[in-house]
Amino acid sequence: MRFLHTADWHLGRRLFGYDLTAEQDDAFKQLVTIAQEEKVDAIVIAGDLYDRQNPAETAVAQLTKMISTVNLELKLPLLMINGNHDSAVRLGVGNQWFTATNFYLQTELAQAFEPIEMNDVQFFLLPYFELYQARQYFNDDHIRTLEQAMIKIMAAIKQRFVKGKRHILIAHFFAAGSLHSDSETTVNVGGLEAVPLDLLADFDYVALGHVHNKDALQNPTIRYSGSLIKYSLSEENQTKGVLIVDTEPNVKVKFRPITPLRDVQTVEGSFIDLTNTEYLSNHQINQDAYTGIILDDTNVISNASALLRQQFSHFLNMSRANGVSTFTAHQISTQEINSPMTLLTKFYQEMTQRSLSQQQQDWAEQALKEVDE
Repeated sequence: MRFLHTADWHLGRRLFGYDLTAEQDDAFKQLVTIAQEEKVDAIVIAGDLYDRQNPAETAVAQLTKMISTVNLELKLPLLMINGNHDSAVRLGVGNQWFTATNFYLQTELAQAFEPIEMNDVQFFLLPYFELYQARQYFNDDHIRTLEQAMIKIMAAIKQRFVKGKRHILIAHFFAAGSLHSDSETTVNVGGLEAVPLDLLADFDYVALGHVHNKDALQNPTIRYSGSLIKYSLSEENQTKGVLIVDTEPNVKVKFRPITPLRDVQTVEGSFIDLTNTEYLSNHQINQDAYTGIILDDTNVISNASALLRQQFSHFLNMSRANGVSTFTAHQISTQEINSPMTLLTKFYQEMTQRSLSQQQQDWAEQALKEVDE
């Protein structure tokens, strides 16, 4: 069997206020193309379909259209769980009749112990859960950590293993040894945020969601697919895409990249250079990408963000590489003491790296004249 592994769509999410619907739709179209090119037998989505537990109507409509495309138009089996960003109750509405079209949506812990069998594979769908749900299911008040819950869950699942079949786990959690990105919400359950990998060793493949970096975990058969697009500046150097998993003769995983509609970047340089269109063009700096700016300047610059926003259509934020210097040691000459205008002109030049305009000089001279009178 061959299936496509994806996760962390986060529909409805914004990046510094920018709507990402167009980027998400474009990434989904590429996913569909990849699924057709690879002739996959099913698509696996390991949680975090939405970015909020109470998603906007536009995000709900977007997901509905995507599911319809995969399951009803392409007629591909769809295996999906909720993540920590999803509301299990809202997402699971109507799942009783979804199976009629081979759409398997699991949002309750009890459903994890009923395998979905396709060809030579048993899929076990473990939705994101809270510790109290594990205590209630197993009627065991001694479950206080995620590891204790996972020991019982894995033991119950393995009792359903059929010999001779491949066993695939679909889950949404933080696996021990993984690396975080800024855009992920840390899952801290019972004071223990990571699931030990040895608990997952009996599965032929574990399709994980939650971590947005596909390379966050270096394990050949326990994999994060990563998110479809970049959701923070910390992800700018990550390559996004999907995983294609073959189950025979041995489990084999292949990564297929997705080209971003609009990339995310950090640009560092001086204010004068980064507000110079010719400089940006000569250095092939993308002015349409979602851009974070790091300024090398240490002087105070009036309206810096507003002026940078004029150059970068999707400006995100601005920071300083070396902080801001607001004081410069300077020996004041007798001439400057006797000429406030000269002192003011030099001070303005030092603080802004610019000369007073004629209008500013006129204002200053008028003000000094009034004070003198």
